[in-house]
Amino acid sequence: MALLSIVVPCFNEEDMIPLFYAEINSLILNELNRYDFELIFVDDGSIDTTLNIIKDLSSKNKNIKFISFSRNFGKESAIYAGLQHSKGDYIVLMDVDLQDPPSLLPTMILNLESEEYDSVGCKRSSRKGEPFFRTLSSKMFYYIINKLSKTEIIHGARDYRIFKRKMVDSILSVSEYNRFSKGIFQWVGFKTKWLDYENIERAKGGSKWSFWQLFKYSLEGIEAFSTSLLSISTFAGIISSILAFIFIIVIVIQKLFFDNAVAGWASTISIILLIGGIQLFSIGILGQYISKTYLETKNRPIYITKEDNFDE
Repeated sequence: MALLSIVVPCFNEEDMIPLFYAEINSLILNELNRYDFELIFVDDGSIDTTLNIIKDLSSKNKNIKFISFSRNFGKESAIYAGLQHSKGDYIVLMDVDLQDPPSLLPTMILNLESEEYDSVGCKRSSRKGEPFFRTLSSKMFYYIINKLSKTEIIHGARDYRIFKRKMVDSILSVSEYNRFSKGIFQWVGFKTKWLDYENIERAKGGSKWSFWQLFKYSLEGIEAFSTSLLSISTFAGIISSILAFIFIIVIVIQKLFFDNAVAGWASTISIILLIGGIQLFSIGILGQYISKTYLETKNRPIYITKEDNFDE
């Protein structure tokens, strides 16, 4: 039988793990019983009882594996670790909060097996139930990144996907430290089919992502898959130089032909602040790219494992 690996990143999900396991186990026993399976929980440095609950489940079911990080390295690292440890012919990536409905999994597998696709992904057809500002911010992010990047990032795409082994091996070959998985999944290519579904609220608890964290994550995605921001800063510098040159010509003409003294400290200071602001903005963009390069050259590990049960 084909081996199905299910990779589940977790961070402080003590309330959700029992609910998730009940649903996924029922699905495996009833609708997916033609597959061997391994369920891989990746504990991303949780500070609650998440790891203890996972250990308890693994002691009762030998097909449950876990990796526990030495600290919180972030979801991107957890995704990489789970994919790296998976052995399946088909590999599923899904969240533990049940916003990725397990009921879609049989359809996803059927599409992967019956058609010429290398992966099947899920995307939300709406963001019903989310705050308006968060929905608007999401739309703006996808619009901006797709304008700046040559790699198309699918609007509304979730991390909920199933891959064939060959595609996962390609994803793992992209071993960069600063990771943006949605972009990497698209960048490696292969054929992907998308399934739409309505937004589902978390069964328990709240999102672990604050607006600020999502904002930083968005910037990392844009920086990882586009160098257009550097071009924008260059363009801004050119425009400001042209405007400054025009302003100088205007001042000279006023003095030579109209004998007008150049007045207005306010306008002078405003121009200085404008030029200075553009320069600092451009330096800031450059600094972001340099910092990413700096982190890559350190060649630090993407994650550090504190304990796991893969040798048991």
